[in-house]
Amino acid sequence: MREIVGKPSGAGVRIAIVVARFNRSVTESLLDGALEGLRAHGVADDAVDVLRVPGAFEITVAAEHCAASGRYAAIVCLGAVVRGETPHFEFISREVSRGVNDVACRHRIPVAFGVLTTDNMEQALARAGEGHGNKGYEAAVTALEMAALLREHARLG
Repeated sequence: MREIVGKPSGAGVRIAIVVARFNRSVTESLLDGALEGLRAHGVADDAVDVLRVPGAFEITVAAEHCAASGRYAAIVCLGAVVRGETPHFEFISREVSRGVNDVACRHRIPVAFGVLTTDNMEQALARAGEGHGNKGYEAAVTALEMAALLREHARLG
């Protein structure tokens, strides 16, 4: 049995972060966490491109564009969809999660899902707080780990 494990490493990789502007108080904290996670694992600031989109629904098309460019080892998607009084929450949550996964599978590139889907703003802010509990941080480290895993798998053949 051969076990392949990816060790998160930012050496020599270029990363795209797609971040929604809607619910900015949450998404800016997620972005701060993602950048912290990338830096902590050796990704240079000039190796990160941040694409800002209006809302979570637009994340997918920007991630698709990044993946199709072939410039990135991984993509980190960040947003916050907070439940409201209409079914809008279900539609957006379902489509952005499906879209992000479709991009990853179609292009065979890690696309980390750092889009919060919460019942209220307090839950969203709690998941975007400082430190390693920040879901932006976790998504960035996941992206690096998956990029390393896929590189190692390709190397072994």
